[in-house]
Amino acid sequence: MKLYDHLIQFVEQKLGPIAGKLGSQRHITALRDGFLVAMPFIIVGSFILIFANPPFAADTTNAFGRAWLDFVAANRPTIVMPWTMSMGIMSLFITMGVAYSLARSYKMDAIGAAALSAMSFLLVAAPEKGWALPLNHFGGTGIFTALLVAYFSVELTRILKKYNITIRMPEQVPPAIAASFALLVPVLAIFLTLYPLSLFVQSEFAMQIPDAVMTIFKPLVSASNSLPAIIGALLLCQLLWFAGIHGANIVVGILSPIFLANIGANAAAYAAGDTVPNLFTQPFWDFYIFIGGAGATLSLVILMSFSKTAHLRSVGRMSFLPGAFQINEPVMFGAPVVMNPTLFIPFVMAPVVNAVIAYVAVNTGIVDKAIAVTPWTAPALIGAAWGAGWAFKASILTAVLMVIDIMIYYPFFKAYEKQVMAQEQATASEATKTEESGNPAIA
Repeated sequence: MKLYDHLIQFVEQKLGPIAGKLGSQRHITALRDGFLVAMPFIIVGSFILIFANPPFAADTTNAFGRAWLDFVAANRPTIVMPWTMSMGIMSLFITMGVAYSLARSYKMDAIGAAALSAMSFLLVAAPEKGWALPLNHFGGTGIFTALLVAYFSVELTRILKKYNITIRMPEQVPPAIAASFALLVPVLAIFLTLYPLSLFVQSEFAMQIPDAVMTIFKPLVSASNSLPAIIGALLLCQLLWFAGIHGANIVVGILSPIFLANIGANAAAYAAGDTVPNLFTQPFWDFYIFIGGAGATLSLVILMSFSKTAHLRSVGRMSFLPGAFQINEPVMFGAPVVMNPTLFIPFVMAPVVNAVIAYVAVNTGIVDKAIAVTPWTAPALIGAAWGAGWAFKASILTAVLMVIDIMIYYPFFKAYEKQVMAQEQATASEATKTEESGNPAIA
C-alpha cells in the first residue's frame, strides 16, 4: 500500500502537472487538432485502398472474389485515384490543419496561415517538374516535414507581426483585403528562407527536405516499433489515466505523427505489393492494447454487468455500449477505476499483456500488420480486421485478448465487488436503523 501511495503521490505532484502543461501547450494542441482535420480524408482513403486490393488470392476460384479481382485489374488507375487524392496526400491536409489551429491559438489569420503553410510545404516537398508536381512526399514520408513547415510558417508570421514588419492598410479597407496584403511579407519571407534551404539540400545532399527530415527521424520511427517503446508509451498513458488525467489525449497526441508515418508507409507498401514494414500503428494501439478504452476496460465492464452488487451491475450495463465503441469514461469514473487501488494492478497489467501478445502475433506474421486508418470509435473486433485490410485473424486476436483480460481482471474485480457489497449492506443496515428509530412502535 505504501508503494501504491508513493506512486500516486508521484503522479499527482510530479508527473501530473508536467503532463497537464504538455497537454495544453499550443503546439501540441495544434498537432492534435491538425491531425483531426486530415482524419476524414485518411479514413475514406483507407476504404478505397482496401477495395483496390481485394482480400483474395490471385488464383482464387471464388466467383465473387474472381469478379472483384478482375474488376480491379481492369480499372485500377481509376479506382486508386481517390486514394491518391485523399490518404495519398495526407501531409498536405495535416500541414494546413496544424497551421490553422496554431494560428487560431495566437489569434492570427487562420485561413491565411493554412494557405501559407500549404505553399511552404509544396515549395520544399514537391518541386515542379515539367508542369507536374511529384506526390511521392505527400503521404507518410512527408508528415514530419509538414509539421515543421506548419510551425515555422506560423511562427515566422507571428514574429514579423510582432515587430511590425508588415504592410498596413488604411482602416477603410475591408478586413479580408487587409489580411491578404498583410500576408505578402510572410510569403516573401518564406521564399527567402525555405526555398534557398531546399535548393541547398538538393544540391549538396542530392535529396529533398522531406528525405532529409525522414533520415533524422528514422531512428525514432524505428524505435517506435519496438516492444519497450510500446510498453513505455502505454504505461505513461495508464499512470496519467489512473490519476484522473486523460492520458490518451496527451500520449496519443504526441504519438500521432509516428502513427500516421507508419500507417502511410504501410499503405504505400501494400498498394505496391511490397512487404508491410511497420507494426506500431493507431489500430494496434486501439484494438489490441486498449480494447474498450484505456486499461482494456471492456472486459471489466463485461464482468461488472453480471455483478452481485446493484452499483457495479448498473454501471457495467450502462457502460457496455460506450465501451464497445472504445469510450470508457462511464466506467472509469462510475466504478470508479480512477484512483481505485484494488483495480490498479489489472488496469496496468491487462494492456501490457495485450501489447506483448499482440506484438509477438503481429511481428511473427501470424496476424497481418495494419494498412488502413480506422475511426478510434470502431468496435474493437471490427476495427482490428478493418485496419488489417479485413484480415479476420486480427479479430480473432482481439477476441483472445479480451478473454485474457477478463481472466486478469476477474480476481481483482471479485475483491472489489466484496468491498462494494459490504458498503451496500452497511448503507442498507444504517437506513433500516434510521427508519426504525424514526417510527417507534405504537403500544
